[in-house]
Amino acid sequence: MTLKEMIFTSESVTPGHPDKLCDQISDAAVDAFLQQDEDARIIVECAIATGVLFLAARFAAQANVDMPTLARGVIADVGYTGESFDARSCSILTSFTPLDGSARPDARRDGSEPAQEQANAFGFACRETAAFMPMPIWLAHKLARELEAARGRGLDWLGPDGKTQVAVHYRDGKPVGINSLTITAATADRPLRKSMVEEAMRELVIKRAFRDEALRPDASCTVHVNPGGPYLVGGPAKHSGLTGRKNGIDTYGEYARQSGAALSGKDPSRIDRIGAYAARHAAKNIVAAGLAERCEVHLSYAIGSAHPISVAVDTFDTGRIPDDDIADRVLQAADFRPAAIEARFGLRRRAAAAGERGFFKPLAVYGQVGRVDLDVPWEAVDLAADLAR
Repeated sequence: MTLKEMIFTSESVTPGHPDKLCDQISDAAVDAFLQQDEDARIIVECAIATGVLFLAARFAAQANVDMPTLARGVIADVGYTGESFDARSCSILTSFTPLDGSARPDARRDGSEPAQEQANAFGFACRETAAFMPMPIWLAHKLARELEAARGRGLDWLGPDGKTQVAVHYRDGKPVGINSLTITAATADRPLRKSMVEEAMRELVIKRAFRDEALRPDASCTVHVNPGGPYLVGGPAKHSGLTGRKNGIDTYGEYARQSGAALSGKDPSRIDRIGAYAARHAAKNIVAAGLAERCEVHLSYAIGSAHPISVAVDTFDTGRIPDDDIADRVLQAADFRPAAIEARFGLRRRAAAAGERGFFKPLAVYGQVGRVDLDVPWEAVDLAADLAR
């Protein structure tokens, strides 16, 4: 390897992965509270292991949400209704407490509500894909989607738990090939021929994932299917899960910086969640405006301050104008106060009106950014024209 070449690997997982199962339960609870009380404040964390689920929630809301029943519904929808882990019979332990302090809708409306926690929020965008996302995580998500979809295409021996990994070969900072693909797929609790599993993954997962991609696996690409041997059962019976443990999957596949804070399980008052959305929105619009080929936006917040104490832009020497000038344009185009982000994106209104599917729950799998399949406001390029002037 020379400095001009590297291989970068990102991973994604299916909805049945225990960590993502916890994220979905946490975000389903946020949706449920906001649908009953648009001003609700709620923080939900979830942990899961063999036969047991633990839910911890702090909230201040005029709402009545049966969270154990909600959790069982999410677990069943994902596909865990069998002997190894059953939504109907798993034990659910809860810890529910009031959230300290009182909600201030007036401060939220006038934008004066300060950040309630210290946070560094990062947003990233590049031109590697049409979604302005890094190639490795984009392809890993596509593989994970097809792996989940294969369960409905006759592969009844596939379990809900799966993981995908894509290693992309870069030359001079640009993706030029795919070094390897890895799929770990839970199968039914019975021996299956390795050749049968591999053929199914190639035909029903890999080929479908890459059919619309310009960059595809070639003869030099190594494909690994369950490289650790048969992966029987999977899910909480195999390994534990926890809300917020897959931040790389939620964001940029570790290709760019990310906060250590969980995104799921938090209402829109939490700047460590919505700040990541606002930073992504800014970075994507900078690249869409033609100001840079790749860009990171960093927002720094201090407890008690409404405005971020720092807004920094790094274009990695690809900027058309100086980075400080781009940062000035961003500050003129967007208000990064927590309440202003909420209002600009209409997060509470969107969550309250989202219906049974929910607004935040779909974000809990396949990434919280780069979601061009969902109508999320931080993926819009509505600031690009103003930034380009």
